[in-house]
Amino acid sequence: MALPALGPDLWSLLGLFLFQMLLLLPPPASGSGGQGLVPRVRYCAGDGRRALSLFHQKGLRDFDTLLLSGDGDTLYVGARETILALNIQDPGVPRLQSMIPWPANDGKKDECAFKRKSNETQCFNFIRVLVPFNATHLYACGTFAFSPACTFIELRDSSLVPILEDKIMDGKGQSPFDPAHKHTAVLVDGMLYSGTMNNFLGSEPILIRTLGSQPVLKTDTFLRWLQPDASFVAAIPSTQVVYFFFEETAIEYDFFEKLHTSRVARVCKNDVGGEKLLQKKWTTFLKAQLLCAQPGQLPFNVIRHAVLLPADPRDVARIYAVFTSQWQIGRTRSSAVCAFSLTDIERVFEGKYKELNKETSRWTTYRGPETNPRPGNCLVGPSSDKALTFMKDHFLMDEQVVGTPLLVKSGVEYTRIAVETARDLDGHSHLVMYLGTTTGFLHKAVVSKNSSAHLVEEIQLVPDPEPVRNLQLAPNQGAVFAGFSGGVWRVPRANCSVYESCVDCVLARDPHCVWDPESRTCRLLSAPILNSWKQDMERGNPRWACANGPIGRSHQPQSLPQIIKVVLAAPNSILELRCPHLSALASYCWSHGEAAAIPESSTVYNGSLLLLLQDGVWGLYQCWATENDFSYPVVSYWVGNKDQPLALDPKLEGIPQERVEAPLTRVGGGAALAAQRSYWPHFLTVTVLLALVLSGALILLLASPLGALRARGKVQGCGSLVPGEKAPLSREQPLKPSKEHRTPATDLDADNNHMGTEVA
Repeated sequence: MALPALGPDLWSLLGLFLFQMLLLLPPPASGSGGQGLVPRVRYCAGDGRRALSLFHQKGLRDFDTLLLSGDGDTLYVGARETILALNIQDPGVPRLQSMIPWPANDGKKDECAFKRKSNETQCFNFIRVLVPFNATHLYACGTFAFSPACTFIELRDSSLVPILEDKIMDGKGQSPFDPAHKHTAVLVDGMLYSGTMNNFLGSEPILIRTLGSQPVLKTDTFLRWLQPDASFVAAIPSTQVVYFFFEETAIEYDFFEKLHTSRVARVCKNDVGGEKLLQKKWTTFLKAQLLCAQPGQLPFNVIRHAVLLPADPRDVARIYAVFTSQWQIGRTRSSAVCAFSLTDIERVFEGKYKELNKETSRWTTYRGPETNPRPGNCLVGPSSDKALTFMKDHFLMDEQVVGTPLLVKSGVEYTRIAVETARDLDGHSHLVMYLGTTTGFLHKAVVSKNSSAHLVEEIQLVPDPEPVRNLQLAPNQGAVFAGFSGGVWRVPRANCSVYESCVDCVLARDPHCVWDPESRTCRLLSAPILNSWKQDMERGNPRWACANGPIGRSHQPQSLPQIIKVVLAAPNSILELRCPHLSALASYCWSHGEAAAIPESSTVYNGSLLLLLQDGVWGLYQCWATENDFSYPVVSYWVGNKDQPLALDPKLEGIPQERVEAPLTRVGGGAALAAQRSYWPHFLTVTVLLALVLSGALILLLASPLGALRARGKVQGCGSLVPGEKAPLSREQPLKPSKEHRTPATDLDADNNHMGTEVA
C-alpha cells in the first residue's frame, strides 16, 4: 500500500503509525450472531432512549414493599419507618398522595442497640407486610427495631390515615426480627398466612395463620418440620390450600457439605388444629421438593421468588419461579426461570410419603398401609389421633415437583419476577416476564408458544450495583414498578419508539410492539387493531412482515439504502465511519460499493470503519447487520473528495441525502487532529507501555554485563556480610540482624490479609 507524503507534524506521524499498527491487528468479533441468550437491546442508566420515571423522597430509604390498589390507580409503598400512597394514573413520575410515618419508638431502638445491633442500619422499623384487609383498611407489619409490630391503617379516598400508638400490636411470627431475613405473607379470606423467622436469633422458622375467625395455627418447632435455615420467598393461595415456597438445607440427602433445596409446603385453609395431639398446630402441613434443572446439568436448587399466573380458560394455572444455584462456575452464578403446573403440585401431594428410618438415619419411601381418610387432606373438622400421629413423622413427600426450564441465563442472579400474558396481532398469547437482578438491572423476556424464550431488552435502573427489592406490575398503567433502596422506578413495559424501521421493529419480537406502515413508526399494540400493522412473533422474519415496505419478498438482502449520509473529506486523511449497533444479536460487516470487501487501506475498530483516504477508496460504504438469517444495511455513507467532488452513483439518485461531518485526522500537510477520538488514548497508552517494556528489556541486557564486571572486581572476604549470614571459615557467631531489618510477623500477616480481601 502506497503511503501519502507526510508533513513534519509529530501528531501526523504518530497518527499514521498507529493506524498502520491497527491495520495489522485481526478484526474483532462483532456481535453475537444470535448465539446465546443475551438481551437484544441494552440501556445504561440515564439512557435517553429508555424513558423512566423515578419517585424518591428526601430522607426516605429502603422502598421494599409494594402493593397495588384494587382499581390499579394507587401504589402503596412500605419504606423505612414510612408508608406512602402514590398516585400512578399519570404516565410521568408517580405523584405523592399521602405519607404517614411509623417509626420504632426510642425504647425499642435503645433495646435494639443494647443487643448489639446497628443504630445506623438495623434499629429501625422496616415495613415487611403490606396487604389489603378490606375496602377501608390495610394491614401492615414491620421489624420495629427487632421487636416486630403490626397495625391496621385506615384509608380515606385512597389516602392514609396516621397510625395511633394504641393501635400497634405484637407482630411476632408475622414479620421478621431482622430486616435481612426473607419473609412472605398473604391475606386470604380475612386471615393472614405468614412465613418468617420467629425469634431474635433467626433460627426458628415458622408458618403461621393469624387474624380472622379461625384459630391461630403454626408449625411445630420440636418436630423439625422446617430446618433452622429455612428462607421463605412467596405465599400463593389456591382453592382449598395455601402454598409456601422456600429454601432450606436438605434433610433427605447425606453429603459432605450442606445441600440446599427448594421446597413447596401446603396447608389447608380449613385446618383447625388437633384436639389432643398437635393442639394449635397445623395438622395438614406437607412439603415437597421443587426441581428446576436442565437435562444432564446440576440443578438450580436455590429459589429466590415465585408468582402465580392465573389460569387461562383453555389452560391450567402455573407458578413461575426464579432460581439460582449454590454452585458457581468462575465468579458468577447462573439463574433460571422454571414453570410449575398447579396440577403437578397437587398430584405430588396426593402421592407417597417419605419416612425416616431410625436405624439407618436415612429417609426412604413409606410403604406401610394407607390410612383412610388420607392424612393431610383438607377434611372438615379435626383429624383422628391416628392420622395426627402419622402426620408428625410423614410430612415430606416422596416425589419431586419437576418444573419446566423456560429461561437459563449465565452470569446473572435474578431476585424478583413479575409475569403477564400479551396477545400478538394473530391473537396468540405470549408469556412476558420482567426479571430484576442483584445488580440493579431489569430484563424483559418473552416466551413464545413453542416455549422458546428470548430477552427483548436489558435496562440498568441504577448506576451503582444493588439488588432490585421488589417488582409490581400495573397492567392498567402499562408499567412495571421497581423498588430499590433510594426510590421507586416506573418502567413502561414496552419501548416501541426506539425501533426506527420496520426491520428493527419486527426483529425485536416484542408482543407489545407493531409496525405501522402509514405513519412509518413502531407503535404500541392497542385496540382497535388495523390490518395494515406488521408483526411476526414466531419467526421474526422481516422478509414477510415488511413485504409492503422497503423489504421485498425475495431472499436477497436490501441493497438500496433509505437515506445516504454524504461525507466530504480531504485526501490523505483518516476518516471514521460509525455504525450504530441496534441489536446485540446481530453480526456487523462493511461493504464498499457493490463489493463485499473493504479497501486494504481501511480497518474496523469497535464497529467503526477507519478509512485512509487515497485514490480508489471513494464511493458508497454500507454497514450491514445480519440477524435471524436476514441482512440489511444499518447506515450508508457516500465518501467524496472535498477537492475533487465525485458524482453520485446514478443508481442512488432519488434517495434522500444528509450531509454529515465524520471525525477525521489529516496525515499529510502537517495538520493537527481535527477531532478527538476515543481510541487515541488507548493507542497512546499502548505505545507508551510498549516503549517502557523495550526500555526495561534494554536496561536488563545492559545490567547483566555490568553486574558480572562488578563481581569480578570485588575482593573476596572484604565485602560486608548480609545481616544474619555466617562468615565463611570462621568460628565467629553469626551477626545478629539489626532492628531496621526485622520484619514483624504482624506486618506480614497484615500484607497477606490485604491481598486476601474480597470486595462485595
